[in-house]
Amino acid sequence: MDELDQKILRLLGADGRMTVKEIAQKVSLTSPAVSERIRRMEKSGVIAGYTVVLGDAEPKNYIDALISISVAPADREYFLTMVENQQGVTQCFHVTGSHSFIVKVRCADIHELEYLINRFQKLGQTSTQIILSAPVDRRLSWDLPLN
Repeated sequence: MDELDQKILRLLGADGRMTVKEIAQKVSLTSPAVSERIRRMEKSGVIAGYTVVLGDAEPKNYIDALISISVAPADREYFLTMVENQQGVTQCFHVTGSHSFIVKVRCADIHELEYLINRFQKLGQTSTQIILSAPVDRRLSWDLPLN
């Protein structure tokens, strides 16, 4: 992947609906050349897909939370299977520190969150933080150097 590919990725990361023609103008290539580069990056897996990011136009009617949990090594496979199949789990991170995993959940209400916490507590000590807002959200930004 060269500098032009990185520029194309940054442009697509900023606006996934940008046309090939617009990208070509910004990176000083022809449209067919940009199309070929994008196709190659898609084929190699550098570009894994395109998505829509929903805004907060609707009032938030759910609870997002982070549940940190210490899982014994003997229970790790069971835990991972459980969270993979558990409705409400959006992400699971294997981490260093005082807990072994952090699980991000989206629950319809506080009762659903309490149910998940209780279920996780059967496998280890937990600590839960309810997410109030996300002042910085770079989930979809492209982490390539800007130069």
